[in-house]
Amino acid sequence: MIGLLGKKLGQSRVYDARGVLVPVTIVQVGPNRVLQCKTQESDGYNAVQLGFDDQKEQRVTKAVLGHIKKQNGVAVKRIREFRDFSVAVKPGDVIGASLFAPGDFVDAIGVTKGRGFEGVMKRHDFRGGDASHGAKG
Repeated sequence: MIGLLGKKLGQSRVYDARGVLVPVTIVQVGPNRVLQCKTQESDGYNAVQLGFDDQKEQRVTKAVLGHIKKQNGVAVKRIREFRDFSVAVKPGDVIGASLFAPGDFVDAIGVTKGRGFEGVMKRHDFRGGDASHGAKG
């Protein structure tokens, strides 16, 4: 399994080989910094810890900064761990979208943008009725 961290940049559309319009999602993948490699012997399981989106050092907690400095890494906003990583990497490596080949399928997992307690117009895309020209409520 390969796992990478990224950021959704937007949506677009492209034409496939048959001329059919296909919706696509544009995702910025990488650079992902390898912060730590966990092994069966030392940690009890195999995993790779990746960091994404560089950050100023003063914006990171001391605990996280200490963990990153121990691995000679750079301060990052997001740290995630991927088990059973199928690519051989070592701490300090920078990996990105070059791990994918054209035509590969990816499974994207994300968090939706929170909007709080919303009304039905924004939540379900209802439209308002006519506001003038003899409209009766």
